[in-house]
Amino acid sequence: MMQNVHLAPEADEDDLYSGYNDYNPTFDTEDLENDVAFQQAARTSHGRRPPVTAKIPGTSASRPLATGFGSKATLTSSMGRPMTGAIQDGVTRPMTAVHAAGYTKAAMRGSSFDPLGQARGPAPPLEMKNSDSSEEKIRQLEKKVNELVEESCIANSCGDLKLALEKAKEAGRKERVLVRQREQIASPENINLDLTYSVLFNLASQYAANEMYAEALNTYQVIVKNKMFSNGGRLKVNMGNIYLKQRNYSKAIKFYRMALDQIPSVHKEMRIKIMQNIGVAFIKTGQYVDAISSFEHIMSMSPNLKAGFNLILCYFAIGNGEQMKKAFQKLIAVPLEVDYDDKYISPNDDPHTNLLIEAIKNDSLRQIERERKSMAEEYIMTAAKLIAPVIETSFAVGYDWCVEVVKASHYVELANDLEINKATTYLRQQDFNQALETLKMFEKKDSRVKSAAATNLSFLYYLENELAQATNYADLAVNSDRYNPAALTNKGNTVFANGDYEKAAEFYKEALRNDSSCTEALYNLGLTYKKLNRIDEALDCFLKLHAILRNSAQVLHQIANIYEIMEDPSQAIEWLLQLISVVPTDPHVLSKLGKLYDNEGDKSQAFHYYYESYRYFPSNIEVIEWLGAYYIDTQFCEKAIEYFERAALILPTQVKWQLMVASCYRRSGNYQKALEKYKVIHRKFPENVECLRFLVRLCTDMGLKEVQEYMTKLKKVEKLKEIREQRIKSSRDGSARSRREGNAGGDSGGTKGERLSAKLKALPGTSEPYESSGSKEIDASYIDPLGPQAERPKTAARKRTEEDDFADEELGEDLLPE
Repeated sequence: MMQNVHLAPEADEDDLYSGYNDYNPTFDTEDLENDVAFQQAARTSHGRRPPVTAKIPGTSASRPLATGFGSKATLTSSMGRPMTGAIQDGVTRPMTAVHAAGYTKAAMRGSSFDPLGQARGPAPPLEMKNSDSSEEKIRQLEKKVNELVEESCIANSCGDLKLALEKAKEAGRKERVLVRQREQIASPENINLDLTYSVLFNLASQYAANEMYAEALNTYQVIVKNKMFSNGGRLKVNMGNIYLKQRNYSKAIKFYRMALDQIPSVHKEMRIKIMQNIGVAFIKTGQYVDAISSFEHIMSMSPNLKAGFNLILCYFAIGNGEQMKKAFQKLIAVPLEVDYDDKYISPNDDPHTNLLIEAIKNDSLRQIERERKSMAEEYIMTAAKLIAPVIETSFAVGYDWCVEVVKASHYVELANDLEINKATTYLRQQDFNQALETLKMFEKKDSRVKSAAATNLSFLYYLENELAQATNYADLAVNSDRYNPAALTNKGNTVFANGDYEKAAEFYKEALRNDSSCTEALYNLGLTYKKLNRIDEALDCFLKLHAILRNSAQVLHQIANIYEIMEDPSQAIEWLLQLISVVPTDPHVLSKLGKLYDNEGDKSQAFHYYYESYRYFPSNIEVIEWLGAYYIDTQFCEKAIEYFERAALILPTQVKWQLMVASCYRRSGNYQKALEKYKVIHRKFPENVECLRFLVRLCTDMGLKEVQEYMTKLKKVEKLKEIREQRIKSSRDGSARSRREGNAGGDSGGTKGERLSAKLKALPGTSEPYESSGSKEIDASYIDPLGPQAERPKTAARKRTEEDDFADEELGEDLLPE
C-alpha cells in the first residue's frame, strides 16, 4: 500500500509546503472506476474511518486525529493516501479541514442532501419594532414638529398667513411636549436645540406677518435671552424692524445698534444693511445729521443706490446745496454691475452663438439686470429733479449742471430725458414759451429724442387748439420714429379733431400694434368707434381696456354709456354701480343711475340716487325738478317747497319755480302763504298771465275785495299779449310776402324777423318770464303747473264753478289800451 505514497526529497525537508506543484497520481480521478479498493470502499464500509468518541454526534470536538502536535503514528486512507494531519517521515501534512462542508453525520443516515437548508422552510419574519417604546415615540413626535414647521412656511409663501400662524402655534405646542418627554428619559443635554430654535423663530415670524407685533416681540425675546442659542442676538434686527413698523423709532435704533454690536466684522454685507436701517430710522425721527453720518459711512465702505439717494434727501432736508452736488456725484459713480448690451449682439453668423444669445436675452438674469438699471435711472432722475431748483440760483442753471454731470457718467442716455423733464417742469410752472423753446432744441438730435420732443410739442399745441402746429409736430414725431406709440396716438388725435375718424382709427391701431399696452391709443380707438357708430367694436375696446385698468372711472363710464346706447339698461346700471364704487361722490353718475332706475319704474331706487346726487351737488336743476315732482306725486307738497325754492334761487329770472312754490303752498292748504307768494310773483313779473289767474281764483275763493283789481289787470295783460302776437304774425307774413316778390330790402327784413322768431321758438318755456313765444291761439283757461290738484276741503260756503272763465265778460272802456 505504501507504493503509492510519494515522499518529499530530503533536501527540502525544512520546506513543509514543497512538492505541491508536482503531479501526484494519487489525485487522478480518471481511473477511479478501475480502482478496486475505491469501488469496494464506496459500496461497503471498508476503509471507513473509526468512529469518533465525541459527546455531541456529528461534531469533531474531541476527535483523536493525528496532527503534527499529537501522535507520531501514521494513518492511511483506504487507498493508501496519507490522512490529513498525519506525520510521514517527520513531515507533517497540513490539516485542510476538520468538518465536511454541507452535510453532517446525521445527514449520512438516510436524509437527503440539502446543503442550503431549504427543507427547514421559510425564515421566520423579522421582528417588528416596538412602537410603544419611548425612543420611537420621541422620534415620531420630532418628525411631526418638522412637518408642521414646513407646512407653516409653505402657507406663508402662498399668502395664507392665518393658516401659517396656526401651524406655527401647533408646532410650538408639540415641541414643548417633545422637550418634556426627552427630559423624562434622558439628560437635558440631549434636547434638540436646533429644532427648538427653528420652531420659535418660525412662530415669531408668523406673528410679525400677521401684524401681532407684541406676541412676535415676546417670542423673539425668548430666543434672544436664551444663551444656549449662539446666534440669537442677530434676531434683534427683526425686533428693530417691528419697532420701525410700530413707529417706535428710538427703540428701533437701539435694537439695530445692539444687533450691529453682536455681528462680527466679517459679515460686511449684513452690517451695511443694518446701518442703512439705522439711517432710515434717523430720517423718520428728523435727525438728519445722524442719518447723514450713517449714509456717508455706507457710501465710503460699500456704496449702493439706495444709500446714495437717501444721502441726497438728507442734504436736501438741511438745505446744503454743495453737499447735494457731491452726493449726486457719488450716486452717479455707484457701480451698476450690469453687463452692457454689446454682450447680447452676435459678433458673427455662427448659428450656435446666435442661439445662445437668443437664449440669454430674456432669461431671469437679464431681467434682474434690466430691473437694476431701471431702478438706477429712476433714482438719478428723481434726485436731479429734486435738487435742480435749489443747488443754483435758478432752476434752469441747476438742471443744466445735472445734465452736464450725467453726460460725463456712464448714464449718458439719461441726459436727454433730463432735458425733456426740464421742459415738463416749465409746463408745470405755466412757462409755456420756455417749454416750447426747450423742446425745439431737440429737433436736430437723434431720432429717438427728436420723436419724444416732437410728441410733447404736438400735444402742447393740441391743448392750445392750434391744430395746424399740432399736426406738423405730430408728423415730425412719426417720421423720426415710426414705432413710437405716443407719436402715433398724437397723430391720431389731430386727425380725429379734423373729423377724419376712419384715418384716426388707423393711427390708433398702428400705435397698438407697436405697443399693445398703450392705453391712450386703445381708449381713443373706442371713442372713434363710437363716433363711427360701430358700437360693438367700441365696447370690445373698452372691455379690453377695463381688463388693463380695473379701476378707471372713465373706462367704466364709457362701458355704461355704450350699454345705454344699446338699450340695455340692466347692464348699464350694473356698470354704473361699479363706477360709483370707484367714485362714490360723483353727482352726475348718481343722477344717471337715478334716471335709469326711473325709466325702469323703480321709484324708490331712483329717489335714493337722485337724493345722493343732490347732497353732493345741490345745484343741478334736473335733479331738483325730479325730487320736487317726486314729493308732489307722493302727496308731500311741503317737502317739495324746499327744492323749488332752491331752484328759484339758482334761476331767479324764471317764474316757473316761484309759481311751483306758490302752488305747493296752495295744494298743502296754506292759502294765505300761497296768496302772499303770488303777490310777490306779480310784483316781480307783472305781466305774467298765469300768476294773475291764480290771484283771481284765490281771491274769489277767499272772498277778498282785490279780486276785481286782479281781474282788470288780467284782462289788460291778455289784451296786450294778443296785440303783441298779432304784430309778430303780421311781421312774419310781411317777410314771407317780400321774399315772394324778390324785394331785397323786404327779404332782409323778413330774414331778420324769421331769425327772431326762430330764437323765440328755441327758448324753453321756462325762460320766458313775461309772455309765451308761441304763435298759437291764447288759452285763457287755468292750468296748474304741478298737475291736477288733489281733492281738498271747501273754503267757502257758496257754490262756485270748477274753472274760472273770463271769456264771456265784456271789457269796459277803461280797460282797453289807449
